[in-house]
Amino acid sequence: MKKIFTEKAVVLFSSGLDSTTVLYYAMSKGYDCHCLIFDYGQRHKKEVENAVNFAKSLKLQYHVIKTSVPWNKSSLIGTEHKIPEHRTIKAGFVPSTYVPGRNTIFLSYAISYAETINAQKIFIGINAVDFSSYPDCTPQYLKAMQKVMKALGNGIEIVAPIEKYSKGDIIKLGMKLKVPYEKTWSCYNGKDKPCGKCDSCKLRAKGFKEAGVEDPTIRTKSEAILVEQLKTTMYNV
Repeated sequence: MKKIFTEKAVVLFSSGLDSTTVLYYAMSKGYDCHCLIFDYGQRHKKEVENAVNFAKSLKLQYHVIKTSVPWNKSSLIGTEHKIPEHRTIKAGFVPSTYVPGRNTIFLSYAISYAETINAQKIFIGINAVDFSSYPDCTPQYLKAMQKVMKALGNGIEIVAPIEKYSKGDIIKLGMKLKVPYEKTWSCYNGKDKPCGKCDSCKLRAKGFKEAGVEDPTIRTKSEAILVEQLKTTMYNV
């Protein structure tokens, strides 16, 4: 029997491991999902095209929001600064890949869109366990934004279903939801293949190790060897 969607939800979607799992979670709950995809000048623009193709394959409504933060010095924007390759990721350390205000900007668009289409929920892939200590991924930040929603009185709820999940837990959930992780994109460098060196690639490798499954994006022998090397890297998350 075809599922009948009764409520609309806006999903902040980048086609990364976290946001894709959250999208599939929202769909599993019966929401009519509308994706917001952001092109904010990130050097890994591949995620934008990837997210669009993803949304199209699922026959979901989507919008690509093009914006910019030209005053920002994040290494994630432009090519002036090198993407860091940290051996350890320690709690409380904010890396240069942090884009100041990014989630607040994204949520502002999501609130406007949700009010326009009468959506009841906004889903976001904030993860406060395996993350690089970004200030806008913390439980405190999420609670503050939920208070903003109450102040607006629009009846819309911000939902972060994987907020307290480790990367391994996220992947285990995604496997149950049949998330096609081979179609997801995590690398900050945005080249043809994942670099395997940036924080995002390393956390992804750590997550698949914890989940006890192989990353389906690893295709070649050399890449498989790289993953094995990543699995031996120590992280203090």
